[in-house]
Amino acid sequence: MIYQRSSALFAAAEKVIPGGVNSPVRAFKGVGGTPIFVKAAKGAYLYDEDGNRLIDYINSWGPMILGHTFEPVVNAVVEKAKKGTSFGMPTEIETKIAELAVSMVPNIDKIRFVNSGTEACMSAVRLARGFTGRDKIIKFAGCYHGHSDSFLIQAGSGASTFGTPNSPGVTQGTAKDTLLANYNDIENVKALIASNPNEIACIIIEPVAGNMGCIPPKAGFLEALRELCDANGILLVFDEVMTGFRLAKGGAQQLFNINADIVCFGKVIGGGLPVGAFAARNEIMNHLAPLGPVYQAGTLSGNPLAMAAGLAMLTELNNDSEIFNRLAEKTEYLHKGMAKVLNDNKITHTINRVGSMISVHFAEGEVTDFNSSAKGNNDTFKAFFHGMLKEGVYIAPSAFETWFITDALAYEDLDFTIKAVDKVAQTL
Repeated sequence: MIYQRSSALFAAAEKVIPGGVNSPVRAFKGVGGTPIFVKAAKGAYLYDEDGNRLIDYINSWGPMILGHTFEPVVNAVVEKAKKGTSFGMPTEIETKIAELAVSMVPNIDKIRFVNSGTEACMSAVRLARGFTGRDKIIKFAGCYHGHSDSFLIQAGSGASTFGTPNSPGVTQGTAKDTLLANYNDIENVKALIASNPNEIACIIIEPVAGNMGCIPPKAGFLEALRELCDANGILLVFDEVMTGFRLAKGGAQQLFNINADIVCFGKVIGGGLPVGAFAARNEIMNHLAPLGPVYQAGTLSGNPLAMAAGLAMLTELNNDSEIFNRLAEKTEYLHKGMAKVLNDNKITHTINRVGSMISVHFAEGEVTDFNSSAKGNNDTFKAFFHGMLKEGVYIAPSAFETWFITDALAYEDLDFTIKAVDKVAQTL
């Protein structure tokens, strides 16, 4: 494929945008080469500035669950834009989407809309601290909850040490209140709680990890977290920015039958527009201003364009009783097809899948946490990524990202992808 136009656009962008991109993973640092500049998208396909068509498996990192430029969503945004794009005042549509979201998701009474997943998770942690009167939080290595200071923490030297900043600009004072646990390791979590008695406000987790590839929770892990939180007065926060309204109507809470205390949303809930949200039962949400003392605000929160897109998207998902089954079936079909051709070509790999989230790890054995994910062969992934790109298939430009399946993908697209994997595997 030819990428002359993309290369020229990237060179121009580097002069005025740090690294030429507005989000680091877009820069292809993990795979090398020059990022692709998109001109348009439709359904399951991207069309780049050089005229290439690519089957899309990132789908704007998840929200395009029904495909790009899905007509009901586009129409809703266009009609709403004609009446104004932002008011800084309440609008009826905010209540409509809130009522729908609350009806779809178990164990929530109220929801507050913000502008991104980062804002949602940041606000959820502040609310948890305000509600419990405690300062410390537990997060898991490899789980990404946005770029708020509290979340940019790496491991200390032992299981129960404080975290240390892994980005300049994050202070030691902030880092000391974030404790880092190993995903799927309940004994590690128990040790952290025991060494910090009555100090932990919340445990925040991606119920299905999506930022070290797709990593499911082990059987009983989420249940054990729920029991630990109940026994120690800790709030359990589910970061469902990826899983919310994607794995089921009610997200991971419904799929695994586990109730979180606070749930964070993004991606799908905005139908592709910038939006996030966090939700909980009344006793927790009523601590938020203006009802309570925990302050959170945003001029563009609940803006009419994002609310219109989100309402159209959630309405479609709520009315389509088979959507999540179709997505899971397509993902399973892709999984089996890729596994067969990779095995036939004797390529060491592990494929993880939950619902419509899937990832290929070029690693031996199970991939259950950040350490096992990091053991994957990155050189193999780089070659795989560029090989798939050459074949017309766009996957995330990082070995630590999930692929997202959209309902717009036809089985012909999945077969094309499997053949592409076969062709590329022969070169690895």
